[in-house]
Amino acid sequence: MRISIVGAGNGGTTVGADLALKGHEVTLLKTSNKIHNKNYDFIIKNNYEVAIDRNNNVQKAKLSLVTTDFKAALQDAELIILYVQTNFQEEVIKKMAPYLSNQIILIEPGYLATLYFLKYCNCQKLTFAEAQSSPLDCRIIEPGKVKVLFENVRNPIGIYPKEREDRAFKVLGLLGYNFVKNKNIVEAALHNPNLIVHTIGAFMSIPRIEYTHGKNYWMYKEVFTPSVWNLVNGLDKEKIKIMKALGCDPVSYPEACKYRNSNDDRGAEEVFFDYANNHSASGPEKSDSRYITEDVPEGLVLMESLGEMLDINTPICTSIIKLSSCCLNRQFRDEGRSIEKIGKDNFKKILRNIN
Repeated sequence: MRISIVGAGNGGTTVGADLALKGHEVTLLKTSNKIHNKNYDFIIKNNYEVAIDRNNNVQKAKLSLVTTDFKAALQDAELIILYVQTNFQEEVIKKMAPYLSNQIILIEPGYLATLYFLKYCNCQKLTFAEAQSSPLDCRIIEPGKVKVLFENVRNPIGIYPKEREDRAFKVLGLLGYNFVKNKNIVEAALHNPNLIVHTIGAFMSIPRIEYTHGKNYWMYKEVFTPSVWNLVNGLDKEKIKIMKALGCDPVSYPEACKYRNSNDDRGAEEVFFDYANNHSASGPEKSDSRYITEDVPEGLVLMESLGEMLDINTPICTSIIKLSSCCLNRQFRDEGRSIEKIGKDNFKKILRNIN
């Protein structure tokens, strides 16, 4: 299959290499020169080769094209995977719009980015799939080399519009990532794990990071003490109220984590802490990491605005937005992804399609 991956960072580069090894024709599109330039330059100089380390077994994958040209990357693609930080999705989707026709677009992860496509693109023949999280937890460990840290055993996705769900699910099944169906894209967006653990984890890590300048810090191993875990559960309960009101499956964060990560009979919290202690990435090394600067404005602001629309109070969510904004001297609510900003009318249109 002709697959174009939009975003040449950790996820895009790793999944691109993995899919190339599986026999797909993969194009990797770098969308800006802000980050990961050394990785991009190395791949270009080495004939589009990427080394991928999985369980200490290193293989070399050959991509079909690596480029910064949106037209060259997108116009002939059958499947497009959007793999950019959610802060930049709107800007990138505007650039993608002229080259979209009838493709399936997989958004990793979503946070309701489908609404940006509906806002800026002719979407009559497009199909959208929003994922809860990336199927591969991975990092670029040196230019041209990536490492797979963890692989989900199941990868829930929501698909829009409903009438094209079966065809899209069949095509996405060819990727070999054990996709399973969420009820809809709204459910997938609100089950993005970063909405809960990145925001609380990184906010509660600020003193530790700033005291040690981030040296040897490993958030997943250190921050989720019993008291902080109470905060995780409190924020999660607010999210669940919103999901219930929208007709989504109100699964808790730990249970959703277990469903993605494990096939065994361990308890949900045990599965999370096994991932945290044995498979997670280290860091963050600075207090203004993307765990806050991405997931607070793009995730929590969205959640808060949905609560306001539904007349559901979200005091913990609101507090984290306010306190994070104060700590980092930012205005995350103004910067963020509210339902009004990304398209309330189109959101209602999606709800009509799925209910």
